[in-house]
Amino acid sequence: MVYAIIEADGKQIWVEPGKYYDINYIPGEPGDYIQFNKVLILKQKNSIKIGKPCVQSVTIKAQILKHIKGKKITVFKTKSKKNSRKKQGHRQKLTRLLIDKIFQ
Repeated sequence: MVYAIIEADGKQIWVEPGKYYDINYIPGEPGDYIQFNKVLILKQKNSIKIGKPCVQSVTIKAQILKHIKGKKITVFKTKSKKNSRKKQGHRQKLTRLLIDKIFQ
């Protein structure tokens, strides 16, 4: 089993080749390839490489599949004793990535 833990958009994500993940919006067209250089941990067969803070000379190639919107949330704010209410909705823009290869 090959996997890596990368830092993308300020979050740490466990990724495996051949699987897709939804992360915060990355500008780019569907079909474009991007690379992640901040690999924190890499596991291949029987060896584990831990970076300090990143593993050198390891990159992960991913393809942008599509841009989607996340689940709708409702933001409701009130101020007590003022009869003030505010209701808003929000949907986060996300990018769906397919992890192609892990290069070493």
